Amino acid sequence: MEIPRVLIAGLRGGSGKTVVSIGMISALSQLGKRVAPFKKGPDYIDAGWLALAAGRPCHNLDPFLFPATRLCAAFSHASRKTDLSVVEGNRGLYDGLDTEGTTSTASLAKMLGAPVILCVDCTKTTRTMAAVVLGCLHFDPEVKICGVILNRVAGSRHERILRASIETHCGIPVLGTVPKLSQEDFPERHMGLIPTVEHELATNAVDSAAQIARSHIDLDRVIRIADRAAVNPLCPESAPAGLPEHGYALPGRGKTGGRVRIGVARDSAFQFYYPENLEALQAEGAELVFVSPLSDGVLPEVDALYIGGGFPETHARQLAENLRFRNSVRNAVDSGLPIYAECGGLMYLGESLVMDNAYPMVGVLPVVFGFSRRPQGHGYTIVSVEGGNPYFSRGRELRGHEFHYSRVLEWKGRDSDLLFSMKKGRGIVNKRDGLCYKNVLATYTHIHSLGAPDWADSLVQAAERYRGNSA
Repeated sequence: MEIPRVLIAGLRGGSGKTVVSIGMISALSQLGKRVAPFKKGPDYIDAGWLALAAGRPCHNLDPFLFPATRLCAAFSHASRKTDLSVVEGNRGLYDGLDTEGTTSTASLAKMLGAPVILCVDCTKTTRTMAAVVLGCLHFDPEVKICGVILNRVAGSRHERILRASIETHCGIPVLGTVPKLSQEDFPERHMGLIPTVEHELATNAVDSAAQIARSHIDLDRVIRIADRAAVNPLCPESAPAGLPEHGYALPGRGKTGGRVRIGVARDSAFQFYYPENLEALQAEGAELVFVSPLSDGVLPEVDALYIGGGFPETHARQLAENLRFRNSVRNAVDSGLPIYAECGGLMYLGESLVMDNAYPMVGVLPVVFGFSRRPQGHGYTIVSVEGGNPYFSRGRELRGHEFHYSRVLEWKGRDSDLLFSMKKGRGIVNKRDGLCYKNVLATYTHIHSLGAPDWADSLVQAAERYRGNSA
């Protein structure tokens, strides 16, 4: 399968590559190109912006969370029936977990056989930027840097010196020069929100980014770079023997019995879901029923519930005021409903969220949450499953990530109810995570189905058992 592709990288976080990526994807889409967007790493919010720009789901590619075989197969699968794929990197090009750059954007570029376009912040620098780019070119010759986009350029003289320095000393083209942007040029991203077409500010911001890309980036040249990469092999090219194409059974190859109904809490308070996680549940035979803890009257009749992450703290009053829905969830838990909850879902199932006031939540988990100005958990996690639960076998090791400002104010439970031992990361309390009560498992750790392909099957099986017991 030939996949025209390109990867946008930076020298560091905050270099402007997300705005450039959003603008390029949106502008290419407006030109009639079917663009498959991807985000390197576990980030939900940037992926939401890239999805809005492309008009299709953005898939995360994370070499830490899942193996290369599944990553490449997922990339290939999501790139089908598109004209080109655009991957946005994260942090600096060569930044990884160690001095070898493990799981770096550069390692992903090599894995995908993707040419790299380097987005560089040129604030208060000229010829020195050529030295920096030249260093990136020589640091790992297997990483194919095919062009540079100059960002935050002060004016025509600044651009002229930068362009001449890089093209003379580095031998690669400057594909665009993006000026310093004002608030009017590109409205600030609302970092507490995954954008949707219903949010006028978000759509205006994407349109502004597209206009910037059309005016300042040579999109035809970007397309030619992507097209030349179409024949590059994916490494590794195929999944291992016995593994379905992208780590879980494809739709139509899952269970053939009656479909269970799995509720998915999705509204502006709960937004963080990887597309593959939802697809995996459907592939295992589940019908997804989207529910809103903010606005629905009661939890509908479902056989399991999945509550993802988000920002319940920004909607704490409204969540607390929806007493009927909270009570219906509590009653469902008491009846044995399987619930898998991550981060924001964990907080929602606790006793209360404390900010300016204490806002009561569902109250089935013995924990009270408050909030901090700084992240309380931030980064990848590795957990060992030490206790029995409906979803993961004892001894199972899971990889995930955590990012939250919430913190535990009161822990009223027993550490034995926390089934995950943290080998990496912080967890809920005392280096433990995975709070289990009846058929509820709630955790700060977000998982990806490509790294835990048994998760969807286990949740569907738990739903089937619940439905059978309720019949």
